[in-house]
Amino acid sequence: MRVIAGKAKGRKLKSVPGGGTRPITDRAKSALFNILGEDVIGCRFLDLFAGTGQVGIEALSRGAAEAVFVERSAAALRTIRENLAHTGLTDQARVVRADVFEFLRREPEPFDYIYIAPPQYQGLWAETLRALDAHPGWLAEDGWAIAQIHPREYEDLPLKNLLLFDQRRYGGVMLCFFALTEEPLE
Repeated sequence: MRVIAGKAKGRKLKSVPGGGTRPITDRAKSALFNILGEDVIGCRFLDLFAGTGQVGIEALSRGAAEAVFVERSAAALRTIRENLAHTGLTDQARVVRADVFEFLRREPEPFDYIYIAPPQYQGLWAETLRALDAHPGWLAEDGWAIAQIHPREYEDLPLKNLLLFDQRRYGGVMLCFFALTEEPLE
């Protein structure tokens, strides 16, 4: 696991001890950031179920203005902080110890990208998207929510404020891209 591009390119990242996280593959991460392209520069990035923090760290390395990492596991939080220190990206990061659903009940603050990579096969990706759908203020006007799931987890979600506009599959990783509908209803 390493940073692929940007200021911290080539830096190796630590894994969270134990088997509780599922880091994104370099192939899928590279494809994701090729899709985001230059738009990541200066963006606000929210990494939910952050695990090792590698997706938010990649965004920071590529020029994101800020990344917020939300995680409740103490071991994962230590790993995120160590990875941020190792990459020299701590100053643009905010690490929040919280349950994702409690965090999303707070007053929304808009992010350009919200990355969702919860533990597999528990329906947490769908629950997170429903929470964002109920509080669309978490997404900036042109923002995207991106869910990382195993392809077998996918199901159509009846959402009012979010619209699935793309899906990409990279082996055992599926990325689902959502944007706000024309007129979000708070």
